[in-house]
This record gives sequence, structure tokens and C-alpha cells, in this order.
Amino acid sequence: MRDYKLVFTGPMGVGKTTAIAAISETPPVSTEVANADASIAKATTTVGLDFGQVTLDNGDRLRLYGTPGQARFDFMWKILVRDALGFAILIDNSRPDPLADLAAYLDGFAGALQQMPCAIGVSRLPSHPFPTLDDYARALAGRGLVLPVMATDPRNRDDVVALIETLLMQIEALDEEIAP
Repeated sequence: MRDYKLVFTGPMGVGKTTAIAAISETPPVSTEVANADASIAKATTTVGLDFGQVTLDNGDRLRLYGTPGQARFDFMWKILVRDALGFAILIDNSRPDPLADLAAYLDGFAGALQQMPCAIGVSRLPSHPFPTLDDYARALAGRGLVLPVMATDPRNRDDVVALIETLLMQIEALDEEIAP
């Protein structure tokens, strides 16, 4: 049995804790505290990390970590992404400027993007259809990045599993490129 680490990141309130809770086999460990940021209508916020785990069919275990969303805790981003196989950036399409949110996380995880796979999960597309998934792909291409972008409801187990499977397929493809 092997353990693998995947990280969920994104702005405060995007659903990182919820995504981990949707698929974790055990109740997630969370460092939620009362939210002091009045600009976000959310009762609590993560200040350290979220943690959950999933056992794969072959017995291997995925350890799932969620980062704090607030930029003032960005030191935790670097700590949590260390030794990860890949990470997912969650973006809430109902926020005022979701493409700017994406840019902030691409910048914050620039070093990790050079070393590991990443997938983008965009929530609230049905109620907020703009920007489109194509707009996200164009924004990534403008930075020289080609990453999977998919609609993801962090409350929906199947959506979260699809996002993780997308990451795992990238990891597997990289492993095949490296192997002789």
C-alpha cells in the first residue's frame, strides 16, 4: 500500500473543505475558525489545513489536503503542496472576478505548476455561466499553460471524484513518459 498526496486550493468560500468532506472516508480534519473577513458572507474559514483520505481499489491511499483560501495564509500553500503528486485549483464562478482569482492562484502556485499536474474545477457555472470554461482555457493559454478545466460542484461526490481522476490520469501519463 502506498500513500499519495493531493492538494485542493482556491479562494475562501470556494468549497475546498466541502470537496474533501464529499469524498473522504473519514470525517475530515479541519482548522476552521470564525470568519473575521466581513467582505465574505461565510461563518467560518480555514486557517491551517483540511485533511481527508480515500482508499483506492488497489489499496493505495490518497491523502487530501485543503489550503486556507486567504492570501495572508499563503505560507501554508507552500507547505501543503510540498511532496504532493498534484493539486486542484477550485474557482467560484459567482465571485466578482473569477479569472483574477485563477490568476492569483496560478501565481501563488507557480513553482508547483512547474513540478506537478494541476486541474481547475469551476463551480456555480449553471447559475453564473460567464466566464465560460473556454474563457478559462484562453486565460491559461495566455500564460503558456494547458490544464484541464472542468465544471465541478464541490458538494457533489461524483464531480470531486472526476476532478481527482483527471489529476491521477495526468500523474499516470507523466509516469509513463518518465519510465523507459
